[in-house]
Amino acid sequence: MKASVIQMVSKANTEENLTEASALLRQAKADGAELAVLPEMFAHFGEKDAYQFATEQVQPDGPIRTWLRSICQELRLWVVAGTLPLVDNEVQSKPTATALIVDADGNEYARYDKIHLFDVDVNDQQGAYRESDFYEAGGRTCVTASPLGALGIAICYDLRFPELFRNLIQRGAKVIAIPSAFTYQTGSAHWLPLLQARAIENQCFILAANQGGQHSPKRNTWGHSCIIDPWGKVLGQLNQGSGVLTLDLMLEETDSVRSSIPCLQHRMNWL
Repeated sequence: MKASVIQMVSKANTEENLTEASALLRQAKADGAELAVLPEMFAHFGEKDAYQFATEQVQPDGPIRTWLRSICQELRLWVVAGTLPLVDNEVQSKPTATALIVDADGNEYARYDKIHLFDVDVNDQQGAYRESDFYEAGGRTCVTASPLGALGIAICYDLRFPELFRNLIQRGAKVIAIPSAFTYQTGSAHWLPLLQARAIENQCFILAANQGGQHSPKRNTWGHSCIIDPWGKVLGQLNQGSGVLTLDLMLEETDSVRSSIPCLQHRMNWL
């Protein structure tokens, strides 16, 4: 079963971002993928107000979700589209940072609202990130059916919270998709070690799709999107810039690793 992780260097121009995303999704499909993961903020990466963007561009019949449903249906491809700012009702003062899972018929099959918001000081040109100033945190984890079987979703900063991943595994996930926009500074230090740790301790496949390059004078992301197996082996990895990584996942390896080292069964009951 083939899956793709897609890396972009999204900018503030949504139309250009969607044009690039379309081309990369077409490449993923041509490579034989049945499911593709887009990075965090694939359609928008700029200073535009998240609430305004959500209400103008990301309503159910707005241009971005219309495009997303159309491209999935056209290509007969499942897509983890993470993330988009979503406002669901009039009393919601901030959007959620939401990954939509869209099936090959163009249906919005599931969603995950990012739980852990990136409120962090980083020694880079941006200096400080306060995601909670613009977004509302989600409150539920997500495991959904997919062509790869039970698929868990986490987003970027969630990667630093192993208890979230353990929840996904307890709910049956054997593959976890992680749309991300890791900064260059934090990514160079922690991106790969964290991904491998989550794969090893949960004995699952990881599909990590990151932003990867210079978005503006102050924003630079790490890239190095990759696919990791349940043993923690990096099966393939991009560098920086836009690109597609497509691999055939031997999904039976999850059960094999869990059977040979049954640490998930050996957890203490209080967990």
